[in-house]
Amino acid sequence: MTASSASSASAATTASAASSRRRALPRRFYAGDALEVAPLLLNKVLVRGRRAGRIIEVEAYRGPEDPASHAYRGPTRRNATMFGPPGRLYVYFTYGMHWCANAVCGPEGEAQAVLLRALAPLSGLEEMRHSRVAGRSGRSGSPGNVPPDRLLASGPARLCQAFAITGSDDGADLVRGDGGLRVVDDGVPPPARPGVSGRIGVTAAAEVPWRFFVLGERHVSRAPSARSGRPATASRRRSPTERRR
Repeated sequence: MTASSASSASAATTASAASSRRRALPRRFYAGDALEVAPLLLNKVLVRGRRAGRIIEVEAYRGPEDPASHAYRGPTRRNATMFGPPGRLYVYFTYGMHWCANAVCGPEGEAQAVLLRALAPLSGLEEMRHSRVAGRSGRSGSPGNVPPDRLLASGPARLCQAFAITGSDDGADLVRGDGGLRVVDDGVPPPARPGVSGRIGVTAAAEVPWRFFVLGERHVSRAPSARSGRPATASRRRSPTERRR
């Protein structure tokens, strides 16, 4: 066996071993409050077929008590998945051009969710590149249109493009793996002290510190100007409406 083939065999063995260690998150993982689930999702892995990316940035949304949540004014056809059982994927269309994906959490009917904001790609990068180019141009583009790997899944819309997530995936069960979509644990723990900041791209309650990210990660959607903090302290659990009273 040549050195090259030995190296390839070793890499394949390592990848296979890593894949065999992955375990889909159980339903009970998602049953907690969004502020508890959000930081725990950091360093978990989103998987679809050969594509895999480590979750490195999320935001918590707490249903009818959160004015930035789609569920703030109650159930509609658009947000129905949020009011369903935990562990489903809530996918919505925004700005007339982008899809965004959320993991539904909390007890059924409470409409809490965690927005998946950014991933660090692990495998299936070629598929991600192809999907990102197709998503940007509406068709397969030339190699010059391929975004740098750092930006493949940096931001909620890019993340959905990279994983070919669309409205047809709304309601997908992440526990069962509907459409090949799962969130798995590969043994990497969430950070003990994640980065914490206000949420991005919202006008209501943007200041509440419900965005969590892995400090030092170059794939985050926005360079941090945030503090490091421990997840889900009692004060951080207070709703935006309670904060204004």
